[in-house]
Amino acid sequence: MDFIDQMNQFSKRVEQMIPNLQTEEATKMSLIVPFFQILGYDVFNPAEFMPEYTADVGIKKGEKVDYAIMDGDKPVILIEAKWCGDTLDKHDSQLFRYFGVTSARFGILTNGIIYKFYTDLDEQNKMDLTPFLEVDLLNLKPAMIMELKKFHKDNFSVEDISSTASELKYSKNIREFMQRQLESPSDDFVKYILSEIYTGSKTQNVIERFKPIIKKSLNTFISELMNDKISAALKNDTSNPDSDNNIEKNEENANEEHISKIHTTDQELEAFYIVKSILAEIMPLEKISYKDTETYFGILIDSNIRKWVCRLRLDGRKKSIAIPDENKKEVRHDIESNNDLYSLKNDLLEAAKRYLD
Repeated sequence: MDFIDQMNQFSKRVEQMIPNLQTEEATKMSLIVPFFQILGYDVFNPAEFMPEYTADVGIKKGEKVDYAIMDGDKPVILIEAKWCGDTLDKHDSQLFRYFGVTSARFGILTNGIIYKFYTDLDEQNKMDLTPFLEVDLLNLKPAMIMELKKFHKDNFSVEDISSTASELKYSKNIREFMQRQLESPSDDFVKYILSEIYTGSKTQNVIERFKPIIKKSLNTFISELMNDKISAALKNDTSNPDSDNNIEKNEENANEEHISKIHTTDQELEAFYIVKSILAEIMPLEKISYKDTETYFGILIDSNIRKWVCRLRLDGRKKSIAIPDENKKEVRHDIESNNDLYSLKNDLLEAAKRYLD
């Protein structure tokens, strides 16, 4: 069993065990120690995986961190463990204190479900206040598994992880910032854009007037950009037409003949972004696209009409979404609004998983 399969299997086990874990010690033995076993460490060898590592802090002597992964007689990773029912936000100060008085390059704060990985990007030998990597075992994504693999004993390299930690941390911050601006542009963000396009006085009234305009413009730009990429991909599609389903071929031909009649609505785009956010749990965002036709709005993998995840019909009074079963036959679900798509999360993920390599 490879590392990806091990992590996915362990993720399911974690979910099953959580209701029975009522203490920190039970969490350590059932969730945290097995996690580091999967990462290849000999958890029963204190020369490699030391429990209760002493990290004297200032005038306080005998301060202990739950575990330390050792390199010879020096710690390289400090691990602070909490009960699985505890939140981690209020506990990072403990790890912060320990980090500053040891030679460790990485700190991990975990409750057995969430793993927060820290280092010293902002100031040498001083742990950053925000993690460069955060992994949720109940929402485990392929990209996160690949980052975890770097911490496997067989792959571990301080230099390699340090070189990617900065990019991980700041790319995450940038994505979160852009997501916030797409949903609700801030005053400062609006002011910045206005400084490039508007010569008048940037009063609060002007800022408020431009907020919805900027929000709509940004979302439209992203949609058009994605449409252009999809169109280019479809033009270059060299798939064997003999393998197409007859229905799909007929629909594709009909779409080409009547493409001028197709108008992608805001409601369809909203549905696309909802489904895209769901599928992002198991695949990169750039693999997810859409194709609008006269009969339905389809969401695809790899811009391939044979890899369809769902077909939305939102134009009429009766709205529905069709999701393929294992034989690629439509299973239709009636919906009242796009919010109902969240209740079909598991069905959408199962459909998409069939197209993963």
